[in-house]
Amino acid sequence: MALYNFDPTIIREYDIRGIIGETLSSADATAIGRAFGTIIRRAGGNKVAVGYDGRTSSPDLADALSQGLRASGVTVYGVGRGPTPMLYFAAYTLPVDGGIMITGSHNPGNHNGFKLVQNKQAFFGEQIKEIDRIAKSGDFEQGEGDYIEHPIFDAYIARLLEEVQFNQSGLKVIWDAGNGAAGEAMSSLTAKLPGQHELLFADIDGTFPNHHPDPTVPENLADLQRAIYENKADLGIAFDGDGDRIGLVDAEGEILWGDQIMLFLAKGVLKDLPGATIIADVKASQVLFNEVEKSGGKPVMWKTGHSHIKSKMIELNAPFAGEMSAHLFFADRYYGYDDALYAAVRVLNIIENEELSLAEFRKSLPKAVNTPEMRFECADTRKFSVVEEVAARLAEEKADVVSVDGVRVNTEDGWWLLRASNTQAVLVARCEASSEDGLKRLQKQLADQLLKSDVAIPN
Repeated sequence: MALYNFDPTIIREYDIRGIIGETLSSADATAIGRAFGTIIRRAGGNKVAVGYDGRTSSPDLADALSQGLRASGVTVYGVGRGPTPMLYFAAYTLPVDGGIMITGSHNPGNHNGFKLVQNKQAFFGEQIKEIDRIAKSGDFEQGEGDYIEHPIFDAYIARLLEEVQFNQSGLKVIWDAGNGAAGEAMSSLTAKLPGQHELLFADIDGTFPNHHPDPTVPENLADLQRAIYENKADLGIAFDGDGDRIGLVDAEGEILWGDQIMLFLAKGVLKDLPGATIIADVKASQVLFNEVEKSGGKPVMWKTGHSHIKSKMIELNAPFAGEMSAHLFFADRYYGYDDALYAAVRVLNIIENEELSLAEFRKSLPKAVNTPEMRFECADTRKFSVVEEVAARLAEEKADVVSVDGVRVNTEDGWWLLRASNTQAVLVARCEASSEDGLKRLQKQLADQLLKSDVAIPN
């Protein structure tokens, strides 16, 4: 059988992702389909759902991927264009054995990729490497699978609306899809919600002509902040390019970061499920873990990465989890995957039913000063070794270290984190303290450790 070699940079920890015309092509999509179809067939399955986002390259990749799946004997359910959580919804509710979403997420318009699900669970790590191994060996299953056009958009919107727990609303909400794949779903959802809803950049346009669709970057929220001010709105809601991450801005124009959004929603879950386990990634503020415990929950710190979080949720039977990047996962009344439109509905439920504004919530939180996520260039062949060296030195110093993902070092001032990125040739770091002086001391400790391992620190 024919052998196939991918550009090695596209095989990632959580997905397959590259640059169209440089590292990723339609031929790659066909090979991915053949390899994933082979894995599905050998596990006893024969049906896969395929969806795609609004990028200009996505329809062609969807066609090529489907050809590869069908050549392996798999029947393809084409669910159409929409956000990534719509594909996840298909994978959980249709009679399929897996799903593939063609999306570049929040990356530039000339990027694209594939997020995969098998048997309603995340497909990542060694499983993605298996696609590479099968393609390189040419060991594909053979067959002639069917193609079934199966739009699921209306069913997905209906499922979101099932979660709405208020009949009337005086809220004025600004929504910003950033021309990403959530735009049509956002328009359809808000048309059926109580209250006043103003929409920004709802037209899906894979060139992203207005601003980049990543709500974790402050400058991408400037239009939303301006619209909140001009319309005297109660809050703003933003989405990333494929609709699995959310951004929130309160009535005062202040941004709520991923861990603050997590905590706002976690408190709501704990009112209904006292004592429940709440999972957050290692980059989240200590305020979150402390406040979850004060609210009667069991906070668990875990590895960064949506696939890791989803797997841990299943292991611990946790109803809610999240990441600093604003991937939010509800198993409470939902399916356990990250869906920003669903999270938006849950946010509105809390505001309406508890009469608690986002601004009031933000102001009630204990004060902490922290750095943004910092990134230090470090070769893929070196980055994990650096973390191991730092961990060894900290052990000799008998430091208080949490090691679920890199090293998170607790001190009297607060904490600092160093971990190796699973997707880039960088080390990721963050510091948080109760005072500015404390933050400077933490940053110096981090810098000292990096210098000892010969990692360059930009001025």
